[in-house]
Order: sequence, then C-alpha cells, then structure tokens
Amino acid sequence: MAEFRYGPVELYLVGFEGERPDAGTIAALAELLEGGLIRLLDLVVISKDADGDVTVTEIEDDDFPLDLHEIGIVGDEDVAELAELVPPGGSAVLAALELAYARRLAQSISASGAVVLSMERIPAPIVNAVIDLVDDTEEENS
Repeated sequence: MAEFRYGPVELYLVGFEGERPDAGTIAALAELLEGGLIRLLDLVVISKDADGDVTVTEIEDDDFPLDLHEIGIVGDEDVAELAELVPPGGSAVLAALELAYARRLAQSISASGAVVLSMERIPAPIVNAVIDLVDDTEEENS
C-alpha cells in the first residue's frame, strides 16, 4: 500500500474582530495539534479595509506558538476566492488543516482502487441545533 505523506486537508476561514485571532482560539488549535489529530499546514490572515482593499499576511512559525508544516500551501486562488467572504473592515484567518487521523483511511481507500465520490462537513453549530431540536421534541412527547 502506498504511504500518503498527508491526509485530507480542509480550509477553514474564520472571521474575527481586530487584527489577530484571540488567544482562546489559538490555544484550542494548539491543543488539537498537540494531540496529533490534525496538523496545521498553513495559516494566513486576510484583512479587508473599509474600501474593500485586501491585505494578506502569511503567518510564520514565530508569529504564534503553532507548528506550521507547509507554509505556502494555501494558494493565491484560495485566498482570492475566500477573501470575498470577509466583510469590509473585517479580518479572518485562513487555516489549512490536515486531518491526520484520516490519513490511514485515505491510504486504504486509494489502495483498494476506491474513490471518494463526495465528502461534506456539517458545521458544529448546525449539528448542535439539530440535536437540541430533537431533544426538545422528545421531551415534549414524553
């Protein structure tokens, strides 16, 4: 079986106030990195001024206490497309996260000749809202 150097990668665009993500967000990301569930490949800050002009800052290892593995993997096309979602006067961080826990599954799928036809991520707020709705309905019917 061929060894994959990387598992699937997801791009997260997270808006925030100010020029840098808050310390709590960085700490939560660092915790996941330490656990080996994910690897942070790249981190870019996208800022848009009130006139809509975009500034892109590539984060280096010494900017945050995070280990970046593939600085530059986020392409210009990714940044241009996702920068459209940043409101004027706002900022966002674009993180390329490798799902390290899924690398073995990706290798096995590839080795078997199978192909992933679709993959969809359901955001946590939606999952939690649906579960809360189901729980509320079950309580009303009890």
